[in-house]
Amino acid sequence: MTAPTNTMSTLTNIGQREDLEDKIYRVAPEETPFTSNIGTVNGKARTHEWQTETLAAPVATNAQLEGDDYTAAAGNLTTRLKNIMMISAAAFTISRSSDIVETAGRSTETNRMKGIRGLEVRRDFEMRAIGNYASVEESGATTRKSAGALAWLTSNDSRGAGAGADGGYSGGIVAAATNGTQRTFTEALFKTCMSNLFTSRGGGKRSYQAYMSGTHKQLFSAFTGIAAIRKDAPGNGMATIIGAADTYVSDFGDVALIPHPYGLTRDCFICDPDMWAVATLDGMSTRQLGATGDATKWLITMEKCLVSRNEKASAVVADLS
Repeated sequence: MTAPTNTMSTLTNIGQREDLEDKIYRVAPEETPFTSNIGTVNGKARTHEWQTETLAAPVATNAQLEGDDYTAAAGNLTTRLKNIMMISAAAFTISRSSDIVETAGRSTETNRMKGIRGLEVRRDFEMRAIGNYASVEESGATTRKSAGALAWLTSNDSRGAGAGADGGYSGGIVAAATNGTQRTFTEALFKTCMSNLFTSRGGGKRSYQAYMSGTHKQLFSAFTGIAAIRKDAPGNGMATIIGAADTYVSDFGDVALIPHPYGLTRDCFICDPDMWAVATLDGMSTRQLGATGDATKWLITMEKCLVSRNEKASAVVADLS
């Protein structure tokens, strides 16, 4: 049955108001688990420097004659390391009218873009910090860049066959590791790296974090015997470890398993978060640039680098398929 002639309905009425929710729904990874979990230090120059040291190898024949004279051993010199501050930035321009018109889901377009661009800059640095990236000095049109964690590692690594090779620090620059042949992630590979960590730094109660892709986290969860060696992280641990889901109880310390949504694709990075830090020369800041038309220009910047306090306290299972 049809409506009577000349019935006013929503199909023909003029002047109906829109039904638009006053919200905006975003689905995208926003977290920065690695740089949020590690330490922070203040930077004071374009490059940030620190020192490491080690002990002589133990010997079982250190037995001396009574009353003997001695010659001093060679001095135990420190090793001086550095990384390069990297300027991360994002710019945006908002027309005058955009902030005047009434919009849904935000107070102004400028405030919305400040939030979005700030998140993007933080994620960009997170991806650099956890990845296999070399340090780069600024020269001409080449921008300076901070080395990522995976590029530092040379002591406790498991790499694929073929061209797989360490990067590491040499002559003031960190080189990126070379990819090898990809292979399946196995518990045996993980255990080997944990054993190497123990050899590098000894015993004691150690707490590690292992970062990996979602795919490799699923493979980890399927390791043989996982039911006997996997446990929920304690309540107080979850409050201090960002992104932790499970704890793997190894022979050499507990390991918080943290899937990374965008930073890793072919590596499992195992670290002691106390042995890494972010050095900040200039924190994130937002400033207005000079106007050149009927719009407002904005620039968000920060200047940071990653500090590898001692790469022997970390490990990597690299070249995973």
